[in-house]
Amino acid sequence: MQKSFDLFFVSSNDHKYLEARKILHGFGIALGFLKSDLEEVQSNTLNEIALRKAKNAFSKFKKPIIIEDDGLFIDSLKGFPGPYSSYVFKTIGNDGILNLLKNNRKAKFVSIITYCDESVLQSFDGKLDGTISRSQKGKGWGYDPVFIPKNSKKTFAEMNDKNNFSHRYKALKKFSNWYLNK
Repeated sequence: MQKSFDLFFVSSNDHKYLEARKILHGFGIALGFLKSDLEEVQSNTLNEIALRKAKNAFSKFKKPIIIEDDGLFIDSLKGFPGPYSSYVFKTIGNDGILNLLKNNRKAKFVSIITYCDESVLQSFDGKLDGTISRSQKGKGWGYDPVFIPKNSKKTFAEMNDKNNFSHRYKALKKFSNWYLNK
């Protein structure tokens, strides 16, 4: 029996899909997964990257989709890696980020969720302030072992409840409110 989905998450990243599926399930939205490498344009804004990825995903699959693009913005590095977070993680990883930082470790995570169907292209953002730890802590993916949300002493990778307040949760909550009322 084929499962029925409200829409599909398009990404090459299983971790992002699993988080999005769990979060959206809490809002009553059934999310399917279309694993795909999407063209990722180089841009100084997450929003432009997300819009282009969403259009590309919809043209590929012809189904209502969402994509997510996110970035880690570090104050002392003037917002770097920002929209280049994926590339930076692949090239220098968390160890490279930790080696770049001195005393000012303030940072924020930003998530952009973009929905696309045959007539609508709409984006939703979520932001979460925090700091970069002095060493990697916990077993997580991406920047989770080095990002400590504001008012916490633990990294995302050390938490069990990350999906209840993360930057991705905030963006998906905005999306859900819009989607369920459109």
